[in-house]
Amino acid sequence: MYSYEDRLRAVQLYIQLGKRVGPTLRQLGYPTKNALKGWYREYVQMLDLPAGYARRKPRYSQTQKQIAVEHYRAHGQCIASTISALGYPCRSVLSDWIGEVFPESRKRIIGSFKQISYPDSIKQAGVMALCVRNGSAQAIAEKFGVCRVTLYNWKNQLLGHEAPVSMKVNDNFSPDQVKLQLEILQNDLQQLQLERDLLKIANEVLEQSVAVDLQKLGNREKTLLVEAQKERYSLSELLAQLRLPRSSYFYHKTCLKAGDKYLAVRQTICDIFEQNYRCYGYRRMKAALAEQDIILSEKVVQRLMKQEGLLVSKPKRRRYGSYLGEISPAPDNLINRDFQAAAPNEKWLTDITEFHIPAGKVYLSPIIDCFDGLVISWSIGTHPNADLVNTMLDTAIETVAQREERPIIHSDRGAHYRWPGWLTRISNANLVRSMSRKGCSPDNAACEGFFGRLKTELFYYRDWAGVSIEQFTQMVDTYIRWYNEKRIKVSLGAVSPIEYRKRLGLIT
Repeated sequence: MYSYEDRLRAVQLYIQLGKRVGPTLRQLGYPTKNALKGWYREYVQMLDLPAGYARRKPRYSQTQKQIAVEHYRAHGQCIASTISALGYPCRSVLSDWIGEVFPESRKRIIGSFKQISYPDSIKQAGVMALCVRNGSAQAIAEKFGVCRVTLYNWKNQLLGHEAPVSMKVNDNFSPDQVKLQLEILQNDLQQLQLERDLLKIANEVLEQSVAVDLQKLGNREKTLLVEAQKERYSLSELLAQLRLPRSSYFYHKTCLKAGDKYLAVRQTICDIFEQNYRCYGYRRMKAALAEQDIILSEKVVQRLMKQEGLLVSKPKRRRYGSYLGEISPAPDNLINRDFQAAAPNEKWLTDITEFHIPAGKVYLSPIIDCFDGLVISWSIGTHPNADLVNTMLDTAIETVAQREERPIIHSDRGAHYRWPGWLTRISNANLVRSMSRKGCSPDNAACEGFFGRLKTELFYYRDWAGVSIEQFTQMVDTYIRWYNEKRIKVSLGAVSPIEYRKRLGLIT
């Protein structure tokens, strides 16, 4: 939003330059062509400009809203008939009005179909009767209270598609051959039952899915499965099914009885992981343990974190472009994707990111120093307006006001960085402007990377229901302070940006 003085200055310059739009926009850096012409028409009609912007009058009055809702309630609660009778509004607007007046109308009843499950004993008996039947498969299915298709599905689950469907006695089979085939079938069923039980126990003991490949498990995991099933099956059957050598089984069994030598370390790792926004991978976890005089290799730390289920959230790949066109001339891209700086306050990066929580939207505008990734200043608000970026810039300028440092401040081509207030502050502080190319986010990749880390470590994995705007704003502020003061950066020698500057003697 432009002030009265800014609009009047633009109109007067437009008249002075012979009503030429291009030179006016190049000299001022604002507004758009259509906005300038609209201001000029208002100035010609009123010989002045209005002090503020008039609010748009609602399309429907409160009386019309009440009439529509009452008609809906009194005539069978039919949205289509209400719109047809009154001639207004559209379906979505009327639905919103009804939801405001009668919130209970939005409640839904959700149901689902519960599939009947049969015990394994019934399935095995059904498949046995199907394979050695003398009558039809339909008669067998009716006997077990299922349909014919279900009976054949049981057979495919237990024996596979390649197994013969019928083994009934005929002239080509003697009773001894039938008995032999029944024994083979029973052995196959027993092997399938053993494999099924092992897969099921893998989900409970090892916390893995049923689709896990038993042969790809380590000998330690296989030993745990054997210990869990040795009361139901013989040891030789279990070892043969898992292809686990007997010597390896007894070795890992002895190790399991000896206890876990990393028991205390596991608790320390879990505490560090929770205290640091669940964002430390095994490299930073190793550095954090070293600060507590716990020296472990990266492979051991990685294995312990995997066993404890400490997984770092990964960013989701998402493409979005908000470029709508140029509104004024832009400076050159002086950074040119070189995000390295030899000293503090040489190169600054800035941008705006959005957080959408159930309570509303929150916007963050920071300034990042390319020297070590330190967040120089930041502002958090509920609207991405000029005040959000201007207050952030004022705070950043105060940090270099008493010095001779005049950094390059790099941004995208958003309107926030072309408004008169921003340009005036840049000019007064003698800062150097730099902008990315249009629609090219990699030109500001270091700042985008900070947003990605912040959302991955703080935002994505949490449920923000019940969190107010004020609470969320405070949590983001707390995270950024932790990011500056405590968060380990491996590229800085496993220390935080503040600690890194202290070691270099840049701050006390």
